[in-house]
Amino acid sequence: MNGSENTARILVIEDELAMRTVLEDTLTAKGFRVFSAADGETGLRRAVEEKPDLIVLDIMMPRLDGFALCAELRRLSNPVPVLMLTAKGQIRDRVRGLEAGADDYLVKPFSTEELVARIRALLRRMQHLAKAVTTITLGDVQIDFLRQQAWRNKQPLYLTSTEFHMLRLLAEADGEPVSRDQFLDVVWGYAVFPTTRTVDVHVAHLRAKIEPDPKEPRFLKTVHEVGYRLKLHPDR
Repeated sequence: MNGSENTARILVIEDELAMRTVLEDTLTAKGFRVFSAADGETGLRRAVEEKPDLIVLDIMMPRLDGFALCAELRRLSNPVPVLMLTAKGQIRDRVRGLEAGADDYLVKPFSTEELVARIRALLRRMQHLAKAVTTITLGDVQIDFLRQQAWRNKQPLYLTSTEFHMLRLLAEADGEPVSRDQFLDVVWGYAVFPTTRTVDVHVAHLRAKIEPDPKEPRFLKTVHEVGYRLKLHPDR
């Protein structure tokens, strides 16, 4: 994504002038950078050429409808998130939109507050995916998060699913501290393990598995009164 959430570039594809103007004005007022198209063919071209961060897409349009446009974007392996707008509330239309590759939908009429909330949620999701870490190397330990497998000196290393989840959260923090509360919220959920001591115990188990010397950790570092951070390149 280009910059922060509110500098995201949003393409509005909507044939009705009044609705298009409302969408443009609303999103511009919220700080987004907005450009638009009044028909499906123009919208598809602008989506491919100008690479927006998100598309707000009407279904019923001349020249190329929203279903066909979205399907063509996905056929081209274009991952841009699509929020589909429709006056049709039937379940089959929503299902058809999602099957065409839309990420979310809103049924007209809708509130501008909900529109903006849906857009921000989609942009946050894409930011998270953009930071997604699939593999890391910690000295002689290799970890594959996609397959949930790990090796030490090319020998299989057993990690629990919780330990994989903790390491991935640390890796995706990109060197920034992860608080104990964040671990509880993301990895366990507060309803399951309500104590921060749980995090410390699991970190100790992780260190025993991945650190050359668990008593003097090189990779999984304590951040005093905060939590922990992962140092992928400790010699730098």
